[in-house]
Amino acid sequence: MQRDIRDTPLYRETEALYCTFRRPGNGLIADAGEISAHGERAVFTVNLIDSANEAVSRIGLTDLTSGDTRVLTFGPNTDRAPKLSPDGRRIAFLSDRRKAGDFQLYLLDADTGECRATPPVEGWVEYLQWSASGRRILLGVAGHGADLAGAQGAATTKTAAKDLPAWLPTVDTGEEAYRWRRAWVYEVEENRVSQVSPADSNVWEAAWCGNDAITAIVSPGPSEGLWYSARLTVIETEGGASRVVYTPQDQLGWPSASPSGRHIAVVEALCSDRWIVAGDLRVIDTQSGEVRNLATRGVDVTHTEWRSDRHLLLAGHRGFETVISLYDAQSGQLEELWASEEITTGGYYTAVAGFGEAGDCALVAEGFTRPPEIAIIRRGRYQTIKSFDPGAHEALSVLGGVETVKWQAPDGLEIHGLLLKPVGRGPHPVILNVHGGPVWHYRPYWLGRRSIATLMLLKRGYAMFLPNPRGSTGRGQAFVRPVLGDMGGADTHDYLSGLDHLVKRGLADPARLGVTGVSYGGYMTAWLITQDRRFGAAVAVSPVTNQVTEHLISNIPHFVSLFLKDTYTNPGGKYFDRSPINFAHQAKTPTLSTCGVLDRCTPSEEAVQFHNALLENGVKSALVTYPQEGHGVRKWPATVDYAARTVGWFEEHIPATAQRT
Repeated sequence: MQRDIRDTPLYRETEALYCTFRRPGNGLIADAGEISAHGERAVFTVNLIDSANEAVSRIGLTDLTSGDTRVLTFGPNTDRAPKLSPDGRRIAFLSDRRKAGDFQLYLLDADTGECRATPPVEGWVEYLQWSASGRRILLGVAGHGADLAGAQGAATTKTAAKDLPAWLPTVDTGEEAYRWRRAWVYEVEENRVSQVSPADSNVWEAAWCGNDAITAIVSPGPSEGLWYSARLTVIETEGGASRVVYTPQDQLGWPSASPSGRHIAVVEALCSDRWIVAGDLRVIDTQSGEVRNLATRGVDVTHTEWRSDRHLLLAGHRGFETVISLYDAQSGQLEELWASEEITTGGYYTAVAGFGEAGDCALVAEGFTRPPEIAIIRRGRYQTIKSFDPGAHEALSVLGGVETVKWQAPDGLEIHGLLLKPVGRGPHPVILNVHGGPVWHYRPYWLGRRSIATLMLLKRGYAMFLPNPRGSTGRGQAFVRPVLGDMGGADTHDYLSGLDHLVKRGLADPARLGVTGVSYGGYMTAWLITQDRRFGAAVAVSPVTNQVTEHLISNIPHFVSLFLKDTYTNPGGKYFDRSPINFAHQAKTPTLSTCGVLDRCTPSEEAVQFHNALLENGVKSALVTYPQEGHGVRKWPATVDYAARTVGWFEEHIPATAQRT
């Protein structure tokens, strides 16, 4: 495999398809995210590719009545995470226009367009929230040098620049101050910022709890692994007094509090990744300490937002459905407002932006063939306000259909998945695409964003199989929990039995099966080809291949010990018998492994080990290492290179046109 493939027909075809969807250099909005709404207007993050083919983001505004949309900011660098003030007059947002990667708070007048910077904090701002009074803004601040979550790319952020000789070594003690995350508050009228969280608390997520306190998910240190045992606290903004209000069994995410601070909502679930939490809803009375475990009609909750002291807006997933509900804290009733199996929101999980008290909300919606759009749900009715249609309907015509498939695993458990089919009749060559996590799930997503390889494969006649095995969200904690302590165990057979089901139905050609996946999907790709020889080709992206080195080199050792329920000091235990590296001698599948040099979650050494082990055992293997990527391949033009190599690998080893003998 050559290093530079930019002049190959496959690369040029992939690049042209990417440009069809992303429209570089023309200034048109191709994608959107991070929405906030008030009254008849919504602000959101605009994603563009500039004339230099660099990904940039700006702040956009849409009139929710007329659909008129305009870009409000023009950089330089990155503007993101806009939030409308409670009166709708000002927009708070984050920008690194002072220095790349150093996100600070800016305020923008929604009517005049006047923009001003605020005093910088010590670190960079990850998220923000207005207080109910509109006089204060909560800032979640990470140190320069703190690690990003796996969902954000798992790279280490740059430390503050210092004028030091190039030969000086780096030093790591695990106690560096720049690793911490803190809560700060900006006083709007006084134009000043101050840290409000205690020095011994690492704040992973926080939200206002009244106007003079915050609720926060905290741990006693900044290690990514400590997030898995974090607790929920209330912190007074004057003096920093802190008290624990909830200690969970599993992991916490998406905290929010009612305007008075009387009630806190938080999601608790078994989770494999920070910022990817989907599960059970807890509502805590901050005065009595009572914790209510609320039934949500089978929905794994991924968003909580108090619209008043009485009403809590919720979003989440039930199977392949995206569901939005309203909980009445006074009556204890839950009203389901809207649900769809075809429409969802971008990102890893569903988030919406409420306006008013009755559950009306705005969202950036999408589907497999639905480009991103600003939409509202009002009185339970869905309405498209502004579609960012890139004019790619011809490219999407390669999708012959989407089928929901269900089958029984060997132990009788029913498993669900989605099959993206090419045009024409089967049996098709099928690529098994394993999702990350393992606690995550597939749902409809915009194929024009991160699935260029999928579209290229569909065009060539391949089908894409997207299973949600045990451990996937959307079916409650009882369905998630079996993967705990059994990664690479029963879920292995969920995948294999799914392929058996497709073959039996005449949808899949058993002689032309491939497998790919990112993160846990990369692990499972490496694992499956050492356990079963049916696969003709494999592409493992950001894989884990050696559980011992993953524990000792990555930034999430707690994840490894938690999900294996074992220790690396146990010879012959799960650290060893669930490591693909120890079974590489059983593999025969030609394998392409890709990794990012900056990845702290699944370090590049994981892919390197497996590549070398395959070569030693006479298996065809190629290793592609991206110097500017972290967890997964995310940036232009590396995404084009990765997609072209993936398609080329499958075409070489399992051609879409069956070979006749």
